[in-house]
Amino acid sequence: MNVNLSCHLDPDALQKYMSKVFGSSYLISSVPRMHGGAQKVVYKVDCTNGFSCVLYVWDLAMNFFQQEIEQNNINAGSYGSGLFAASNRFLKEHSIRTPALYDLNNDRTDYKFDYALVEYIDGQKAEAYFSHPNPAVKEHVLQQIGTLVSAMHSIKRNTFGAPEQHYNEPNMDQCYLQLLENAKLQLAYAVQHIDLINTNKEKLLDKLNELADRIGPRSEYGLIHDELGPDHLLVNEKLEPYLIDIEGVRFFDIEHEHSFLEFRFGEYYRYLQNDSLDPDRMRFYRFHHHIALISAGLKLLHRGYPDQEFSRNLAKYHTELAIRYIDHKLF
Repeated sequence: MNVNLSCHLDPDALQKYMSKVFGSSYLISSVPRMHGGAQKVVYKVDCTNGFSCVLYVWDLAMNFFQQEIEQNNINAGSYGSGLFAASNRFLKEHSIRTPALYDLNNDRTDYKFDYALVEYIDGQKAEAYFSHPNPAVKEHVLQQIGTLVSAMHSIKRNTFGAPEQHYNEPNMDQCYLQLLENAKLQLAYAVQHIDLINTNKEKLLDKLNELADRIGPRSEYGLIHDELGPDHLLVNEKLEPYLIDIEGVRFFDIEHEHSFLEFRFGEYYRYLQNDSLDPDRMRFYRFHHHIALISAGLKLLHRGYPDQEFSRNLAKYHTELAIRYIDHKLF
């Protein structure tokens, strides 16, 4: 290959991989890096015949939550090619739109990381439609997102966990207890770096336990994405939304997702509303999100995430909201 490429894979190895998956006529012309998330590296692979796809790379050394994953805490549940493949398969089987997985290489013979070729959706993230100049297009896209989310959440199971985890008996524990422990863990990190959080640590813990104590038992769970902001929905040229970054897909309380959707979609959450939600779970999960995102923002800031302003503002914004809980200005 004479094309100057720069990515995780050697240029010749990447071309050989493309030819193996698609055929010898798929000659690579460029491999620009795409703006990815904090947990995997993403490249767009363009070919001379006009075809494009996406190369996902799960390189733990470039994951901003490497430490947590190695310690097998809550972040381990949303990282890795195995989770991606299982979630992709499950979503496809249940007619929930997500980019197709063309091939996954996890043999680790030539590289120390897993990688995959995935369908490229030529379109924009859902957040671009919040300010779309055509009201009819905007309305259509938001309604389509509402339909997709509702269809996903309506897939039920009497155990919580990843789609391909199987249990002979229903879980004895309640899923919110996992996040109660996670909130305490994330709060312990935040108190080291934010004076306002440290000063109010006991009040925050008391509020967390108070909200958790209100929650009653449950024995049915819906399928959630687990981090469904408008940046994790791609809308194609037919105005159809697709879920991306699906490693965290699992059966769980759907209130965990709705409490996230509520502040990520703002005024447009009305397209996603569900009248059957448990208000006690909504309050608890919303508070959990604020605490977890304070910690996440700090970790991204401390670990060199490229958008430092975003990281700083994330921690600051959710600190303010968490404090409002204990000031009785929320719930």
